[in-house]
Amino acid sequence: MASQSTKNHGSIHEFTVKDARGNDVDLSTYKGKVLLIVNVASQCGLTNSNYTELSQVYQKYKDQGLEILAFPCNQFGAQEPGNNEEIVEFACTRFKAEYPIFDKVDVNGDNAAPVYKFLKSSKGGLFGDSIKWNFSKFLVDKEGHVVDRYAPTTSPLSIEKDIKKLLGVSA
Repeated sequence: MASQSTKNHGSIHEFTVKDARGNDVDLSTYKGKVLLIVNVASQCGLTNSNYTELSQVYQKYKDQGLEILAFPCNQFGAQEPGNNEEIVEFACTRFKAEYPIFDKVDVNGDNAAPVYKFLKSSKGGLFGDSIKWNFSKFLVDKEGHVVDRYAPTTSPLSIEKDIKKLLGVSA
């Protein structure tokens, strides 16, 4: 059987994750799209600015091949205590999030979601392997390779130029 190790994975498209309703989502459905993957929380000091800007970036580039994948996580200051239904309701009602919000996951530790183990092993570096806080961001190219990682405090709008480069969109 295939092991759960991330070492064999070359692309994010090899993973299956659960959506907020508990259905399997094969990430290969996002082949050919640029992905911004974010661990989100509803009660963080960074919540308003990040959710607002994520929606702005999504509106601007969704038709050009950008997809944002939001993974709720309650590992930082217990700032995502709600269930999936509450989380989706919050993001979609308050912030008009139209991008997919997935099942709540752990991003650090032994129970970290395999997709997060892959992301962290692809881009550790300066940040060390562990995710430091809510709204850490990973930028993934159309082939499913992690090309960059951004700190929680990096605003989604400030990485617009990197997104445009991967999308092949000129100013």
